[in-house]
Amino acid sequence: MASGTADGEAPVEAASPGCAHVAPSRAPRTRPRADAQRNRERIVRTARDMFTAIGPEVSFDEIARGAGVGNATLYRHFPDRASLVHEVVLSVLDRTCELAVRAAAEESDPFDAVRRFVHGAADERTGALCPMIRETFDRDHPELVVRRTRLEAEVSALIERAQSAGRMRRDVGAGDLMVVIGQFTRPLPGASRDSSERFIHRHLQLFLDGVEAPARSELPGRPATLEDLRNH
Repeated sequence: MASGTADGEAPVEAASPGCAHVAPSRAPRTRPRADAQRNRERIVRTARDMFTAIGPEVSFDEIARGAGVGNATLYRHFPDRASLVHEVVLSVLDRTCELAVRAAAEESDPFDAVRRFVHGAADERTGALCPMIRETFDRDHPELVVRRTRLEAEVSALIERAQSAGRMRRDVGAGDLMVVIGQFTRPLPGASRDSSERFIHRHLQLFLDGVEAPARSELPGRPATLEDLRNH
């Protein structure tokens, strides 16, 4: 990318935000100007909101208008839809991972931390992004693998603390939580986003009541992992 672009960009290798830490290179890097970075973040945030509210068919024109930037600025950051979807997915994984980290650090009751994470992760609307990921996303992309691995580790740690404290049934895994979040946040056919969202947190709370200890039944099979979800 050429230096001196209209929105103040300079050549840069993007740093990974949130939980996905990437070791700094020994070679010095030129960071983008603050206004260029803010533009990029607004575009990603707006795209995420529009993808989950409207669907994958939302146009770049609509995203640019929603982000308050020109089309040229959007295309400078993301030359095609696949690159924008890629960045939105990484951003959602980072944000979801950070939710798990904060819940563990700030909740004294380990099951309250699980509850807080589940409700917070639902607000990321991961289920609405699933069709786009299946169609356009490289599931084995190194950036995705790093974030996916870290998210699974953080969610598994939340669960293990709650289970060790006797607050959560032991036959539940990280994949079980994530599949429920994904299913509950998947848009219902023919339903508006507002009508679907009325029920998400209500039904998640019903689910959470079912995984709190003591268990009232024996679950079939074994706890699900994120690897199980990828291979499903």
